[in-house]
Amino acid sequence: MTAPLSVTNSDLSLLAKQLEGELHFDNTMRTLYATDASAYREMPLAVAIPKSEADIKTLIRYATEKRISLIPRTAGTSLAGQVVGNGIVVDVSRNFTKILEINAAEKWVRVQPGVVRDELNMALKPYGLYFGPETSTANRAMIGGMVGNNSCGSNSIVYGSAREHTLEVKAILADGSDAEFKNIKGADFKNLLTSAQQKNGSATLLDKIYLKTNEILQSPVNQDEIRRNFPKPSIGRRNTGYALDMLLHTEPYSNQNALGEPAQPFNMCSLIAGSEGTLCFLTEIKLNLVPLPPKTQGLVCVHCDTIDEALRATILTLKYQPHAVELIDDYVLECAATNAEQKKNAFFVKNKPDGKYPAILVVDLSRETKEEVEALSTEMIKELQDAGMGFHYPLLFGDDTKKIWTLRKAGLGLLGNIPGDEKAVAVIEDTAVDVYDQPDYIRDFNEILKKHGMSAVHYAHAGTGEIHLRPIINLKTSEGHRQFRMIAEEIANLVKKYDGSLSGEHGDGRLRGEFIPKMVGEHNYQLFKDIKRVWDPNNIFNPGKIVDTAPMDTFLRYEADQQTPEFKTYFRFQDQDILQHAEQCNGSGDCRKTQMSGGTMCPSFMATRNEKDTTRARANILREMLTRSPKENRFDNKEIKEVYDLCLACKGCKGECPSNVDVAKLKMEFLQQYHDANGIPLRSWLVGNFSKMTGIASYVPWAYNLVFKNAPLRKIANTMVGFHPERTMPLLHSTTLKKWYDQRKATKSTGRRVYLFCDEFTNYNDVEIGKKSILTLEKLGYEVIIPKHAPSGRPQLSKGLLKDAKKIAEENINLLKDIISYDTPLVGIEPSAILTFRDEYPDLVSDELVEESKKLAQNALQFDEFISREIELKHISKDQFTKEKRLIKLHGHCQQKAISSMIPTKKMLSLPENYNVQLIPSGCCGMAGSFGYEKEHYDISMQIGELVLFPAVRQQPEEVIIAAPGTSCRHQIHDGTGRHAMHPAEILWEALV
Repeated sequence: MTAPLSVTNSDLSLLAKQLEGELHFDNTMRTLYATDASAYREMPLAVAIPKSEADIKTLIRYATEKRISLIPRTAGTSLAGQVVGNGIVVDVSRNFTKILEINAAEKWVRVQPGVVRDELNMALKPYGLYFGPETSTANRAMIGGMVGNNSCGSNSIVYGSAREHTLEVKAILADGSDAEFKNIKGADFKNLLTSAQQKNGSATLLDKIYLKTNEILQSPVNQDEIRRNFPKPSIGRRNTGYALDMLLHTEPYSNQNALGEPAQPFNMCSLIAGSEGTLCFLTEIKLNLVPLPPKTQGLVCVHCDTIDEALRATILTLKYQPHAVELIDDYVLECAATNAEQKKNAFFVKNKPDGKYPAILVVDLSRETKEEVEALSTEMIKELQDAGMGFHYPLLFGDDTKKIWTLRKAGLGLLGNIPGDEKAVAVIEDTAVDVYDQPDYIRDFNEILKKHGMSAVHYAHAGTGEIHLRPIINLKTSEGHRQFRMIAEEIANLVKKYDGSLSGEHGDGRLRGEFIPKMVGEHNYQLFKDIKRVWDPNNIFNPGKIVDTAPMDTFLRYEADQQTPEFKTYFRFQDQDILQHAEQCNGSGDCRKTQMSGGTMCPSFMATRNEKDTTRARANILREMLTRSPKENRFDNKEIKEVYDLCLACKGCKGECPSNVDVAKLKMEFLQQYHDANGIPLRSWLVGNFSKMTGIASYVPWAYNLVFKNAPLRKIANTMVGFHPERTMPLLHSTTLKKWYDQRKATKSTGRRVYLFCDEFTNYNDVEIGKKSILTLEKLGYEVIIPKHAPSGRPQLSKGLLKDAKKIAEENINLLKDIISYDTPLVGIEPSAILTFRDEYPDLVSDELVEESKKLAQNALQFDEFISREIELKHISKDQFTKEKRLIKLHGHCQQKAISSMIPTKKMLSLPENYNVQLIPSGCCGMAGSFGYEKEHYDISMQIGELVLFPAVRQQPEEVIIAAPGTSCRHQIHDGTGRHAMHPAEILWEALV
C-alpha cells in the first residue's frame, strides 16, 4: 500500500453518514480497540460497527480510496495482535450474529461470523449435532475469529481444527465484489481456470486469485519447496503462514493428502482458514457438523511429579483414543489457589509428598456408558503405574468434569494473577511439534530458559503436541523487551529443528510473522507475499499480519522503562498498586460471555453487547489513563467516567474474572478520586447519605409514603433527584427495626448468642423481614442482640464516597471487634451490607485496624450462612420445620455469589424436607443499589432483568415462592414482573412449626 492519505475527523463524519451502522472515532473507543489479548497496542483510526454487508462494502471502498486498512474483529481475544492496527477496526460481533440455516439431514450449518461457538452448539443440540473445534474461550469466541485463526482447542485429537470443518464461505473481496468459496471438483476446477484465462484483460479479481493460486501450486519447484519446508504433516496444528500445503494436497495437484488419505476437491476455504482476515472479509460461513459427543464424559486426572513425566505419559494415553489430553502445571494450580472461583474447581488436586503442586494430565476418556469409561480408565491407569508414571489418578464424572474444564480453560486468565509487573507473556505460547517429539522439545525448551535464568508456565494441549508455554517477563523494562525478542528468536530456531509449527492455533499475527521466512524458507515466504498481493492488491485487509510484519518487539502495550507516578489510593491493593491491579486484565475477554453461558459477569455487556461495557474495557481505559494521561491527577479523566458509567459494581468480575480484576473496587476508587477533583454530585450525595436521609424521613413515614405511593407525586419527586419517573421507590415502615427491638420483651434464652447487624435497609424499609429473622433465631433457641453499630457504609461505597465509608468502617470495627467471635458471630440480613465486613473493610481501614478487620470479617455471616453452619453442627434439624411441599425459585445476590456462595442459602431453604429449591440461572438483576433508579440507567437496568430473571419469574405459577436475599433484587423483581419476592429468612420463619 502506498502511503495513506490524511483522514480528518470531518472525513470520518462524512463516512459515518454513509453507514447504516456506527462509526466511532473518539479517543475513548479508539483506546478500547487499541489492544486485544496480546502484548500489542496500536491506536486505530476509527472503530466501525457495521449493520449490513452494504456497510462493509462502503468501508472497503473508503479504505481503497484513502489507502487505509480495515481490521476485522469479533471477540478480540487474539493472542498475536491480529486485531491491533492503525486502520479502521471493523467489529462484527454485535450485528453479524445470526444462525442462518441448519441442515440436520446433511449435517451442516450456515452462520454469520459473529455467532458464538458455544451458543451455536446450544442451538444444534436439539438436532443431535455439534460443531467440534473448541477453544478455551468458546463461551465468547466467535466463528469468524475461529476460522480466521484456524482455531483448534482441547478436543482437536478428535475434531481437528476449524479448517477441517469449513465447507464454504461467502466473502467480500478487496474490490468490493461478492465471492463464494467451496469445493470445486476436478473438471469444474479445470473449466474455471480455462474460463478465467480466456478473459485476458477482463478477468475479475476472483479470476486472478484462482489463476495465481494455480500458477503457484502447479510449479514443480514450488511443490518441492512446500513439501520440504512446511511443518511435518503429522502435526495437526500448523498455522504458520498461508496453508498452501493444504491446497497442494487437494485435487488436481495430488491424489492423496499428506496423511495418505484420498485427496479432497480443491477448496479455497483451506487457505482462508488461518488467514487472519488478510485476504477477504467473511460474511457467511458454512460449517460441517458431527454427532454429539459421547454421553458419558470421564476424566482421569493423572498427577505427575514433573512436566517431563506428564509428557511421556501423554504418549502412553493416546493408545486409548482419548477425546483430549490436557496439561495443567504447578503455576496454574498455584494461581488457582488465589482465585475464589477456581479454587473450588481445583478440589481434585492432591499435592506431591513434598507439599508442592503436581503437573496434572487431564485425560478425557468419553464413551457412551460409565462402565466403558471405568474399564478403559482402569486399564490405562494400570499401564501408567507399571511404567512408573503418575502417583494419583482420580476419575471424575458429571458436574465435576465441568469444574475441571473450567479450571483448565481459565489457565490464560489465571496467569494474570501473578502479582507485580512480571507476567506470563504470550510470545512463544503457540508452538506445536509432533507429539512424539514433545518430551524432547520441551526439555530443550526449558534448557534454553534455564540458560537465561528464566522460567515458564506449561499448560494445555499435550495430546496434540502443543503446550502453551509462557515465559515470565517484565515488559515494562528494557531487559524485558530484550528477553521478549531473544526468547522468540531462540525458540523459533528450536521449533524449526523439530520441523514444528511456530503457530499451532493462535495465528502468526504481528508476533510471529517476522519469523515465517525462517520457519518455511524464503522461497515459500515469497509465495505467501504473492498470495497476499493477488487477493488484496491495495493491501487494505489487515496489513502487517503474516507477511510484511513490523518487528515483533514494536508497538508493545508497555514501553521499555516507562515511568508512571505512584498513586495514593483510598483502597489498599494487596501486593500491588491500582495500576498493576488494572493490568491484571490480559484481555482474555471472559467478560464478553452472554447470559446464555450463565454467570454474572458482565451484566451491562450482556445487555448492550458493546465492547465499551465489558470488564476488560474498564480495566483497559483505567490502565491507559493512569499510564498515559498528561494530567497531574490522572483519575480526572472523563474517558474513565464514560466507560465506568454502566458498571453496576455487581462484583461479578471479582468472583468470575480468572485474573481477579475487581472492577467494582476500581470504580469506587476512581469515583472518590474524581470527586476530589470535581466535587460530589447532589444525587450521589443523597444516595451516599441514604441512612441519614431515611433516618430523618422515618420520623414522618406517613408523609414519605404519601409521596411515593402516589404515582404523579412520585414521578415529580423522582425527577427532582435524578431518578427515573417510572421507578417505584421503597416505602418506609411505620417504625424502625431498632425501635421495635428496643420496645419488645424478648423471650429468655439460654442458647447461643448471636449479634444481629441491623443494616440501614432492613432498619427502615424491610422491617418485617428483620422482625421475622429475629423471631426465627429466637424460636430456634438463640439469644439475639442488636449491638451498637454504625450503618454498613454500602451506599457510600456505591457512590465512591470512600472517605465517609472509611470512617463508618473504622467505627464499626472499633464497636464490634471485642464482642464478635466464632461463638458469638455477627449475622446480617442484607448481603450487600454484611459483606462489606468481608469485602471492602479490610482494604479500606487504616493500617492499625487491618488485622482486627480481618478477624471480624471471619465471623461476619449472612443469615443463611449462619443457619447453614448451625445445621452442620446439628444445632438445627428438619424436625423443627413443616413437611409441606413447596417449590422455591431462588435468585442469587451478585455480591453473595462473588464473595460467598449460594450453597448456604439453598441448604437453609432445603431444611424443610419437602421444600424443592431451584436456583434461577440469572446473573445480576439489573438494580444494583441505586443504579436501576437513576434516570439514565433505568432502561439498561430493565434490559438486564429481561435477560433471564424476569422471564424466569413470569413463568412461575402463583404458588411458587420467589426468593431473593437482596433488597434491590426483590424491588427489581417487583417492578419488572409484579411478583413479590421473599427474603430466605421470611421463608424459613413461615416454615417453622
